[in-house]
Amino acid sequence: MSTDLAYQSSISPDHSSTYGLDEVLTACPETGELLDIQYDWDRVEVPSSLKEFESRWANRNCPLDYSGVWRFRQLLPFAPDDQIVTIGEGQTLLQQSNSVAKYVGLNEGQLYLQYEGLNPSGSFKDNGMTAASTHARMVGAKMAACASTGNTSASLAIYAGTTKHFKVIVFVGSGKIAYGKLSQALDYGATTLQIQGDFDDALKQVREVCKTAGIYLCNSVNPFRLEGQKTIMYRVLEGLNWEVPDWIVVPGGNLGNSSAFGKAFMELKELGLIDRVPRLAVINAQGANTLYELHEKHGLCWNGGKPDSELIKSFYQKMDDEDRRANTLASAIEINRPVNLKKCLRALDFCDGVVREVNDEEILDGKSQVGAGGFGCEPASGASVAGAKLLRQQGIIAPSDRVVCILTGHQLKDPNATVNYHSGQPAPEFQNAPIPVENDFEKIMEVIQRIA
Repeated sequence: MSTDLAYQSSISPDHSSTYGLDEVLTACPETGELLDIQYDWDRVEVPSSLKEFESRWANRNCPLDYSGVWRFRQLLPFAPDDQIVTIGEGQTLLQQSNSVAKYVGLNEGQLYLQYEGLNPSGSFKDNGMTAASTHARMVGAKMAACASTGNTSASLAIYAGTTKHFKVIVFVGSGKIAYGKLSQALDYGATTLQIQGDFDDALKQVREVCKTAGIYLCNSVNPFRLEGQKTIMYRVLEGLNWEVPDWIVVPGGNLGNSSAFGKAFMELKELGLIDRVPRLAVINAQGANTLYELHEKHGLCWNGGKPDSELIKSFYQKMDDEDRRANTLASAIEINRPVNLKKCLRALDFCDGVVREVNDEEILDGKSQVGAGGFGCEPASGASVAGAKLLRQQGIIAPSDRVVCILTGHQLKDPNATVNYHSGQPAPEFQNAPIPVENDFEKIMEVIQRIA
């Protein structure tokens, strides 16, 4: 597969300059805007039907066909096959959940959970990191870095540790980071710098460091990251026998997933591989709700590729003046300055999307319902379920709609949140607390008989 099929370009529709894949860029050199990876689709051998990808399941001994990302490599054709870096990512499930459907208020059989916690590092980040690692290899990078609330650092570290293609430095904030995630970066051999600040501070520093020191940056401002994350939607469609759902509901942190999902559907529609697109719902935590405030309250929109940059600038300035910091138990989405804000606005525009905010109690209740159905998830994932429930209550999602909630990470990413929820006081609605009992057979049997 030839790399001359792909190029980089600004997301601004008024800017036509393009940049080669050999350039390591995180923004357009001329406009400063985010970059897309674009393709000369007329020269790509795209299947006439998405069903054709199913044949690759019969070739499980081929690492690229085993990968749930590179199985779809014709839809992200930027890398030669011999340069692709894969560790078997993307073996994830689309699981129908009637118990969560009941909780949300949907008809039986209408709610699905896309469980990205089954990735090698335990989160959706591996979908994007395999693509970023591939590009890093293509350009000969010897060192890579990222800022992280936990999942990105774990993912980058596992790719570096497994493949040995490059060394890794991860920047984490001194605020809330789940130990389950931090432990992965430490165990996988990454050099970890703990910045006295939050994620937004860490990202600002790592971007400057990478620019100055020539280090390959692997945060989602890297456009190749989002190319890999597009494949989550391909697997959702695959799990639905290639039928398009009515809704995709996703937590909103740095907005990489929502941006990637929008790009996936834009391309699939352009290529004639789908005849309609789902609606997109992005769910913020109330304590990190920049997108909700700007889009739903202040009317910020894509506006044909010309979103109101002054509105964004003044909103961030006010945030600085008030020293307003993101604050939520869902640490994976505890981000005030989402780098993919404008790309997400484009996705919302294309997918007739909405944005909602939910509080930590609602997030943890949603998380508990996922767990009670047998699929534990990290707190941020609970936002998608809580958001779907809210949209159902508001009458925006109908009970007959087919809804897919994205579960971004594994339950063991943040076990403290789970234990605290089920043992805390006052008791939340769905608490399943341990029952204290004396070390006495008769007393134990009394409890057993009471719950039998």
